[in-house]
Amino acid sequence: MSALARWCYRHRLTVVLLWLGVLAGLGVTSTALGSSYNDSLSLPGTESTKALELLQKSLPAQSGAVATVVWQAGAGGTVTDPAVRQPMTATLAEISKLPSVASVTSPYTPHGARQVSADGRTAYAQVAFALQDPKLPKADVQRVVDTAEKARTGGLRVELGGNTISRLERTPPSSSELIGVVAAAIVLLVAFGSFFAMLLPILTAIAGLGSGLMTVGLLTHVLTIGQIGPILGALIGLGVGIDYALFIVTRHRTGLKAGLSVEASVVKAIDTSGRAVLFAGATVVIALLGLFVLGMSFLNGLAIASSVTVLCTVLAAITLLPAMLGFLGLRTLSRRERRRLAAGGAAAERAGVWERWATVVEHRPKLLSVAALVLIAALAVPVASLRLGSSDAGNNPSSTTTRQAYDLLADGFGPGFNGPLQLVAEAPAAADREALNTLVRQVTATKGVARVTALPMNPGATVGIVQVIPSSSPQSKATSDLIGHLRHDLVPAAERGTTLRVHVGGTTAIFDDFADVLGGKLPLFITVIVALGFVLLLVAFRSLLVPLTAAVMNLLAAGASFGVVVAFFQFGWGSEPLGMSAAGPIEAFLPVIMVSILFGLSMDYQVFLVSRMHEEWTHTGDNARAIRVGQAQTGRVITAAATIMIAVFFAFSFGGGERAVAEFGIGLAVAVALDAFILRTVLVPAVMHLLGRANWWLPRWLDRALPHLSVDPPDDDPAPAPPREPVLQSR
Repeated sequence: MSALARWCYRHRLTVVLLWLGVLAGLGVTSTALGSSYNDSLSLPGTESTKALELLQKSLPAQSGAVATVVWQAGAGGTVTDPAVRQPMTATLAEISKLPSVASVTSPYTPHGARQVSADGRTAYAQVAFALQDPKLPKADVQRVVDTAEKARTGGLRVELGGNTISRLERTPPSSSELIGVVAAAIVLLVAFGSFFAMLLPILTAIAGLGSGLMTVGLLTHVLTIGQIGPILGALIGLGVGIDYALFIVTRHRTGLKAGLSVEASVVKAIDTSGRAVLFAGATVVIALLGLFVLGMSFLNGLAIASSVTVLCTVLAAITLLPAMLGFLGLRTLSRRERRRLAAGGAAAERAGVWERWATVVEHRPKLLSVAALVLIAALAVPVASLRLGSSDAGNNPSSTTTRQAYDLLADGFGPGFNGPLQLVAEAPAAADREALNTLVRQVTATKGVARVTALPMNPGATVGIVQVIPSSSPQSKATSDLIGHLRHDLVPAAERGTTLRVHVGGTTAIFDDFADVLGGKLPLFITVIVALGFVLLLVAFRSLLVPLTAAVMNLLAAGASFGVVVAFFQFGWGSEPLGMSAAGPIEAFLPVIMVSILFGLSMDYQVFLVSRMHEEWTHTGDNARAIRVGQAQTGRVITAAATIMIAVFFAFSFGGGERAVAEFGIGLAVAVALDAFILRTVLVPAVMHLLGRANWWLPRWLDRALPHLSVDPPDDDPAPAPPREPVLQSR
């Protein structure tokens, strides 16, 4: 690391120009090629996937994406009034001729007669596209939206719904990054008291994030990456990018105050904090790539998008940052600090309040440990009620056309109308069709079913479709229970003794299967992530208890953060009062992605805290001093870094306009707050004081077997190695 730092410092103009060239090249290439984000969700072997595959094979016209045009007559009018019927008939005829539109089912035809509400005020038309969403050009969908909206008048309300339309409304929260950067600048200015010291971490993070996101955009041409990928990448990349640069700049400023030359201080900062940044970044990437264990292309794409942005921010921190530090010289210190240094030579850094707090923790470890654990346990209580699912248009902001269409359909046709189920049946024999008719009658009489419609089968056809409208909303647990009842009770009974095969599908069933698949794999995923983190810390710090306590505490923090997310979004305690979204289930993919991110970020703070403790322990062999000094000298920078990350995450939560992004933002902000202000400043040092010298114990045979990978820089004059046998200190 020292050789890299020295080269970047001495060739700083070359390094900066290389970075500018890379950014410019990526920008030109990205503009020329664009991006190809794909939200396709593959769930091999599930019931909903089998239903979709059967539709695509046997009834391709029924397997494309579908949008809904909803209209409502003014007060006292009905949709059959000439003032409503004539313009809407013309509008639907125009939509049917647009590119990518396969068919339009109008309520003004005999086939669509049931598409009018009981009170006659609301009606809808189904627009079937020739392609599924991932392959459907956005421009063609936009033409449908523009054509339908032209029919709006003072007495005629027209809205559009469906996942296809929602895709147009998902725009990257461009203002969120700006808000996060401004908040970070304020924190850095207060922490450093220097404009240049504040500017460097931000420029470094922007360079890393920009190169990362443009690279992700190019990767979409060869990999499946969903539209939330760059948002998630920006969410993580901006936070860790500023944090990584902050740790290095802080160490550099300490070196300058100690009287080192600018070059020597830069090299020392990269060789110490830079090593920790490299290790911390690697842990984040490994944790994110752990999503590959789940074997789902959708999650693989999100893992790659996030990992690429993290890698780019790490690269910027260990190459671009030392070059810029070389240009600034002593100006990373404030004017007062430079005057003090010029007047008195070396000036030792004072820990101040953090040194006093470290002493308090040393003297009250049991009390503080209990208090921290009680707080975390209280926050984790709601996680027992966690229900995975998927948000729909009912959770969209009230200003969007999809949310208004959702509400119109729910009011006019019932809450379950927005999440119809499809029974896709293979009925090759006459007896099978009779069994299917019997199933239709049984489903119609089932509790929780509002309406059942069996689409007519063409002569000679062997595949039939039955549409089932639940009486509950798509997000409701009752709807999920209905899907289970159909699959496990009614359908098997109807199939018995026949060759009839029925698959329960539809968008609601797909998301229900997604939640079940992820929920089933979550324990394995958590085990893999915890094991990877344990091994990394074991190799880095040559200790059994340091990685073990880190793993346990990270699990506690994850549980507490999930508890807050459940209370905030599933119970609606926070989302509804703040107008963010209605109460509903937690996004099915949120736990696995949050666990990977949380373990990565938690390892960051653990590495920065314990590496300083380990450095002191290696030199002195004094456990109490090592913990006290490590906590005192890292407390300020860890809490400052956490404050920046919390600000970034909150900015995305309230600026994105998308429920999934808000869930990530709130969950990660709470997790970082707990990690920095409770775990790393209270619980970790308190427990380490209680464990005493056993913190650093490792069996000799395991020490010999493990590879040597140290976060600490090489020491030319190391102190004698401390004893390896555990000696617990009594407090």
